[in-house]
Amino acid sequence: MSEGLLAAHTAEGQEAVALLDRTRQAVEPELRRAVASLPGSMRRIASYHLGWEHADGGPAAGQGGKAIRPGLVLAAARALGGQPATAVKAAAAVELIHNFTLLHDDVIDRDRTRRHRPTAWTVFGDADAILAGDAMQALALRVLADDPHPAAPAAAARLAACVVELCEGQHTDTALEERGCDEVNLEECLAMAEAKTGALLGCACALGALYAGADRDEVEAMDAFGREAGLAFQLIDDVIGIWGDPGRTGKPAGADLLARKKSLPVVAALTSGTAAGSELAALYADLQADDVERAAEAVDRAGGRDWAQAHAADRMARAVQQLSRAVPDPEQAGGLLALAEFVTRRTY
Repeated sequence: MSEGLLAAHTAEGQEAVALLDRTRQAVEPELRRAVASLPGSMRRIASYHLGWEHADGGPAAGQGGKAIRPGLVLAAARALGGQPATAVKAAAAVELIHNFTLLHDDVIDRDRTRRHRPTAWTVFGDADAILAGDAMQALALRVLADDPHPAAPAAAARLAACVVELCEGQHTDTALEERGCDEVNLEECLAMAEAKTGALLGCACALGALYAGADRDEVEAMDAFGREAGLAFQLIDDVIGIWGDPGRTGKPAGADLLARKKSLPVVAALTSGTAAGSELAALYADLQADDVERAAEAVDRAGGRDWAQAHAADRMARAVQQLSRAVPDPEQAGGLLALAEFVTRRTY
């Protein structure tokens, strides 16, 4: 990378970090107000999951994630000429939905760690974690129902439709885990990833557009931008799920492989027609902890990592195309571009 490109990339990353910091400062008070309205049992689990409390209810200094999705809501509102401050409730609603999905995903996937500490279900049990997630989903819609902004009803309808799509994506993901390695293909896995990940990022951008008073074509273009960026995000996330540093991800190395997930790099490897792909299929039949490193090497040799990284770059290019339909001025779109680059340029 040339010095000029490196400087531009670094500056873009700093812009995204600053934007996310501002987002947390703006949205967290709204989130805390919303969560405080939950019954005590649900409030305790939600607060633990969000990093605000320890398991015993004592205050904690953790942050509830990177705030990418609420950041997209506020950045989209700004890019289309709106006032981000008026979209804070929408941003909080999107973050509540995101965390509802995380609580449920952790139960479904039996993930034991998130954000460097035990997942909610391992602390409070399956039923309580699921119910807290349900409460956060309902809370998200109530936040929008209580919002006097004229875009709130359309935003609530769009967010509800998004939740249905998220559930469909999770259902497909779970079904894929039950199928043999020779019974999956990249096309359906990409469609599943768009529903599971791209849909909420697209919805976040669309809600920001709605709160800016954008027209229908602009809203749909923003949704398409978020979906394409979300798919790029998922591709990189899948790479990190195999080769990421546990010290930075908060999850064990190769956790996705040990769970025999049909992640996108894995499916690309399985369908590659290579000897390494066949080796991976054999390992996946009964993968044990001692086989994780061999499986990761097989995915790599079969081209799964290279395919995922190249496809992520292609999806980002498509995302930029969609964004230019709604916001032709690159300077005006700077915040959205910085966030999209930030989440798809991770290397850990």
